[in-house]
Amino acid sequence: MSISVSNISKSYHEQKALDRVSFEIEQGEIVGFLGPNGAGKSTMMKILTTYLNPSEGKAKVNGFDTDLHAIDVQKSVGYLPEHNPLYLEMYVREYLIFNAQVYKTSPSRIEQVIDLTGLATHANKKIKQLSKGYRQRVGLACALLHDPEVLILDEPTTGLDPNQLLEIRDLIKSVGKEKTVFLSTHIMQEVEAMCDRVIIINKGKIVADKKLSDILDDTEQIIQVEFDYRVEEAFLLKLPHVTEVKNIHDFMYHITFDTQVDMRSTVFDFAHDNKLKILQLSRKNKNLEHLFIELTKD
Repeated sequence: MSISVSNISKSYHEQKALDRVSFEIEQGEIVGFLGPNGAGKSTMMKILTTYLNPSEGKAKVNGFDTDLHAIDVQKSVGYLPEHNPLYLEMYVREYLIFNAQVYKTSPSRIEQVIDLTGLATHANKKIKQLSKGYRQRVGLACALLHDPEVLILDEPTTGLDPNQLLEIRDLIKSVGKEKTVFLSTHIMQEVEAMCDRVIIINKGKIVADKKLSDILDDTEQIIQVEFDYRVEEAFLLKLPHVTEVKNIHDFMYHITFDTQVDMRSTVFDFAHDNKLKILQLSRKNKNLEHLFIELTKD
């Protein structure tokens, strides 16, 4: 087991940032850690990297207890924090040499991570000259220097443009072929593109832990329809495969069906049979974004 978290709680004075959080991550998984701002994501990651101690519970990384064997955890983890701390006046290669000496890593590893992260053409530039995307590459290269078994990445794609997003995404997927990756992000498309599994946290508690394939293969669909007249929800609930009906506003409804069959024609027939006009009709399959909003809204 690469990461094991058991009943972790963390309080800051009267405020509880984490409330009895438990999950496990197998070796070789790429797991997305999602939640609104203030949900407890960064706190959990800081505990896993030994920067913080939990108030209660136990966490293990590669079999090492984060409280009892902090140095062993640090040796086996590569960490890229949300605010990537770089010495901007240093050259890229110089910065990596400095960190390699801290880790007591072989000098040959420096050139390996430079090639791996696509920094070869920028290795002799000062970090302050680099774009945000390349600065993220430097942070990731530093996290990989000691060849860790686990990568913990806190908002690794924040502030990147679409091209930089694609580059960092591909880099993380490439690295994830050999290592366990635990990453947080607010960008749902990035999770869908990179991750095997998603854990959603809200107000310090785990509210979902699912394989991404299970979410994307969900048969649930939402038909958004606007009629020219108000309809009693009880009538819409009689349609086949309906699980929920919501009046969004005025004459617009969200009708949730549990079937893979496109139900727009059924809604159209309902309107025709009841002499209603349809002003708007669209289908939305339930995806990660819908699940996230559903589980984290106030």
